Amino acid sequence: MAEDKVLEAAASAGGPVPPYSGAGKVEYKAQDAIDPVDEALRHYHSTDGPGSDSSMTKVIQNAKAATEKEQNMSLMQGIKLYPKAVAWSVLISTCIVMEGYDISLVNNFYAFPQFNKKYGTLQSDGSYEVSASWQSGLSNGASVGEIIGLFINGWASERFGYRYTIMACLILVSAWTAIFFTAPNIQSLLAAEILCGIPWGVFQTLTVTYASEVCPVALRGYLTTYVNFCWGVGQLIGIGVIKAMLNRDDQWAYRIPYGLQWMWPLPLFIGIWLAPESPWWLVRRGRTEDAKQALERLTSKDRTTDFDPDETISMMVHTTALEAKITQGASYLDCFKGIDRRRTEIVCMAWALQNLSGNTFSNYSTYFLEQAGLSSDNSYSFAMGQYGINMVGTFGAWALMAWGVGRRSLILYGLCGLCTMLMIMGFLGLVPEAHKDAASLATGSMMLVWALFYQLTVGTVCYSLVAEISTRRLQIKTVVLGRCLYNVVAIICGVLTPYMLNPSAWDWGNYAGFFWGGSCFLCVIYAYFRIPEPRGRSFAELDLLFERNVSARKFATTHVDVFDETIEGQVIDDYRAERHAHAHTEPSQTEKNAGLQ
Repeated sequence: MAEDKVLEAAASAGGPVPPYSGAGKVEYKAQDAIDPVDEALRHYHSTDGPGSDSSMTKVIQNAKAATEKEQNMSLMQGIKLYPKAVAWSVLISTCIVMEGYDISLVNNFYAFPQFNKKYGTLQSDGSYEVSASWQSGLSNGASVGEIIGLFINGWASERFGYRYTIMACLILVSAWTAIFFTAPNIQSLLAAEILCGIPWGVFQTLTVTYASEVCPVALRGYLTTYVNFCWGVGQLIGIGVIKAMLNRDDQWAYRIPYGLQWMWPLPLFIGIWLAPESPWWLVRRGRTEDAKQALERLTSKDRTTDFDPDETISMMVHTTALEAKITQGASYLDCFKGIDRRRTEIVCMAWALQNLSGNTFSNYSTYFLEQAGLSSDNSYSFAMGQYGINMVGTFGAWALMAWGVGRRSLILYGLCGLCTMLMIMGFLGLVPEAHKDAASLATGSMMLVWALFYQLTVGTVCYSLVAEISTRRLQIKTVVLGRCLYNVVAIICGVLTPYMLNPSAWDWGNYAGFFWGGSCFLCVIYAYFRIPEPRGRSFAELDLLFERNVSARKFATTHVDVFDETIEGQVIDDYRAERHAHAHTEPSQTEKNAGLQ
């Protein structure tokens, strides 16, 4: 029998004999997945020999010790131990500032007289206006490019690594910004939006993924949500630049804002060139020695906590082996198989909730407020306040998370508040014409309150949620699929919103609040039944909670022991084969230095 051969082979090799289940197969514990004969892991094991019980036991003990230390680590301990990880994550997340800046430009240029005169059409009243169809086209052009970039990223980042993928995209952004700067017509602007959308799509997912993989559990929620702060920075800079250009009447009024996009790529390229690669990515590629070196570059040398890099690497290897059991493949199709289907659905909907809760509506704030009766100057002032709130809201969300408020609670109660305020904005449209000015100011004020609620909850927490829900093995692809749905929903909303607000189209004005309020109410129902609570959980614990199909409402209270799991023999063989294949095709830096192939 096959199991007898396994027993005989183990005994003849002088190694531990795997326990026989009595059910026709050999049972393996989690430590057996971390085979000590794996050359990449040999330096982590004891000196008792590659086949000894103690060598395998040492790895699993290290993984358990690292998991316990991470879960008991406080916020300040995490900052003191991982200050370099915080700095590198903040640097790479700054790539999102570029996208926030451009999205702010294109959506707020529609209320910009100089832009409308260049790229719009003459109206019957003598003013210039970009038609609703072209507003939809420009706003959605970036989303189309981002979808292309997202799918490219799902392959490129796993093949070449996070750093090289981002650096290549920074070069593309530098090249394609020239199209924005020199665009002679609106068709050229559309081409620029689509082309620049490709690297922006990469930034959308890699920044969140990198942040989640270089920091411990104590910092994960803060560094992943910092991405949202970068969006706010980009939007605020964009609206500030436009407001500063209002007094110019020449072509530089809209060319200077586009040209300023060149200030980002070079310093970011240099910084990312110096940054360490994600240790989780290196472990998945079988390069555990390089992963240890990267981890040491992410942590402080002056350690006040009981930190052992070998233990942390063992935890990463253990989690990777566990996911090899749970997730049989690592393709896009595997995201829709078995338990990963649920995780993919939650990640996709977490992204979609942002647009379905009225975010697209708020992106047109200046144009909306101008149609509601405010002057261009006052519209941009309200928009600057809104984007400033976006930044402050991120810090507010950090405070709420520090006080122990979970991701699920923030999203659920946040959606309830957003729904209420959208309905109030809709009712403000019923105010008589004689009081239109007061209603316009009330609408602007309500949009500021809406922005604060949004950034305290859905807008910020979503970034943490999508980084935690997906498996490490499928994370890039799962987040890519989620962000693709976000962009598809953004395209649909981007088509509808200009028609809702444009006076030459549907001209709904404030009544659009009723539409988005109804959409937001449906989001509340979904969040209650489907969004789980990942706060304080290790990646391995989340894997088991999903494998056991625990209800979203019971995630926070269900206990799991990730070191009690069994991993089937065939999965171990596949995992070993994959690791050895990577070892042959991608030698570690240590091997390269030794001249080994």
